[in-house]
Amino acid sequence: MRYGFIRAAASSPALRVADCDFNAENLIKALRQAHEQGVQLLCTPELGITGYTCSDLFFQDTLLRGAKKALLRIVQASTGLDPVLLVGLPLAVNQKLYNCAAVVHDGRLLGFVPKSHLPNYAEFYERRQFTPAPAETFPVDFDGQPVPFGTRLLFRCRQLPEFCFGVEICEDLWAPLPPSVEHALAGATVIANLSASNETVGKADYRQRLVAGQSARLLCGYLYADAGWGESSTDLVFAAHNLIAENGALLAESPPFGTGYAATELDVQRLEAERQRNTSFAPAGRERYQEILFDMELRDISLTRPVNPAPFVPADETRRAERCELILNIQSHGLAKRLDHAHARCAVIGISGGLDSCLALLVAVRAFRLLGRDPKGVLAVTMPCFGTTKRTRANAETLCRELGVSFREINIAATVRSHFADIGHSEDSLDVTYENGQARVRTLELMDLANQQGGLVIGTGDLSELALGWATYNGDHMSMYGVNAGIPKTLVRHIVAYEASQAASPELRRVLLDILDTPVSPELLPADPNGQIAQQTEQLVGPYELHDFYLYHVLRFGFGPAKILHLAKSAFAGRYDDAVLLHWLENFYRRFFVQQFKRSCLPDGPKVGSAALSPRGDWRMPSDACSTLWLAELEQIKQQ
Repeated sequence: MRYGFIRAAASSPALRVADCDFNAENLIKALRQAHEQGVQLLCTPELGITGYTCSDLFFQDTLLRGAKKALLRIVQASTGLDPVLLVGLPLAVNQKLYNCAAVVHDGRLLGFVPKSHLPNYAEFYERRQFTPAPAETFPVDFDGQPVPFGTRLLFRCRQLPEFCFGVEICEDLWAPLPPSVEHALAGATVIANLSASNETVGKADYRQRLVAGQSARLLCGYLYADAGWGESSTDLVFAAHNLIAENGALLAESPPFGTGYAATELDVQRLEAERQRNTSFAPAGRERYQEILFDMELRDISLTRPVNPAPFVPADETRRAERCELILNIQSHGLAKRLDHAHARCAVIGISGGLDSCLALLVAVRAFRLLGRDPKGVLAVTMPCFGTTKRTRANAETLCRELGVSFREINIAATVRSHFADIGHSEDSLDVTYENGQARVRTLELMDLANQQGGLVIGTGDLSELALGWATYNGDHMSMYGVNAGIPKTLVRHIVAYEASQAASPELRRVLLDILDTPVSPELLPADPNGQIAQQTEQLVGPYELHDFYLYHVLRFGFGPAKILHLAKSAFAGRYDDAVLLHWLENFYRRFFVQQFKRSCLPDGPKVGSAALSPRGDWRMPSDACSTLWLAELEQIKQQ
């Protein structure tokens, strides 16, 4: 439960209709197995102590007494076990019969939650036996002890307050206004649903969408435990279709007629973070709820849920292609609008033969086609200097020729040497001035060309470079419209690869693939003796796949260094050892804080995803904020 994770499970133990002792035995067995597997929250099906299909047997006092006795046995058996258990039973209260969920933990009966919406159509006739939940919450006597009864009950863990759950039962989810809406607004980060949903053609798909959609709408985790083997098959068949979703993502599933068991981890800390940043999620009604606290020891949880090492990139090939096409459309439409609004006659791009400028050029060509204009209006300028290699120079020219844009070469070496002479800098001193002087001269050439041609300079820098500050201030940091500003480096690669797969000619495909194969480099230091790139970015600032992973979790959820490192260990297990992950995470935080001043004055550019760094939109941070707290947390990890 450290780092905000809880392990949750939905289980459908085999049962016999009206055999409460047999059912209690199997429920206890499921509880013990869940305890051994480190589960904190275990949800079981609706009316699981008696069976959902008892029909008019629910009116029999013998069955009701048997269910009560079985529940007491389950409560006693839960002593010393970790999971909070949700079990279903019929309960007589004030001369009415209710379809209830009992919440059990460590030898205590925490509460009863009655079902609000009783289906009375098609194959369901629950109103024949049961009464809908009353509006009020009150204590009921159960075996001589007062137990809270009502729909407005929340159950919260003292040691992990973000772990707060509410309960609804089957049809409640299908209703126009499910109780879970109020539960979530009152503070529940997890909703547990005890269900008995019979299987019919097409119902499983609908059930999936319903559970995932509700978890997205409420920014919550959602457990759905369905009735299964042993229910009466007189007219219906139940398939134990158990589901666990979190904020729209289906994390675990026991498919119909499967094992009847689904388990995964829910990140309740992440859910709290989502709610904090979403101003449409307005907490309400907490005063109408009774909150019931329980204690649970905080333990490390090994993650079984997948942690995506490339959170910006869809794993599925089809979805990835769709994402790439959508992003290209966003970029090109944004640029087309800006060109049209500025009455720009051309777009000027510094083309290096590297990934970022390649993508910017592809976008510019698309934008000109959207405007019905000749791609010759795109002016691509290569500006070789001290570190330019034959490979990148040749790729730049080939790319421009295949795309049909205007191409121009300006060798800036003489201008840079003149600039060094102006400021008294030795060309033998390969320091930051040596590097940045070249970058600023390139930007000067592009800006003046744009003025001369009546055009706009198109920026090529990507989101990862902006996060790390890997750009020369007032050099490649500056443009008149930055088309790549919202795209992380890991995604840039896939977009260029997608364009290669769609290439209009074999030669265009070849050059795009070779650009993908070229090491990422600003080429500001001289090449090695073999004419190969000597300055490789990832050797200096670290692997972009790590930095993009860190960036995503910092921007999207505001996680601290310890949790991000915990997630990285799971995502990159077997690829990077812990010391490497920690080293580059520390490097990320140092650079991210120190380089904010570059992000505070970014040119305009389109947002394409949920994480962005525009100072006018998603990320507003003082340029002189201190990283002390974040680095101190990492230092504590080093000492452990």
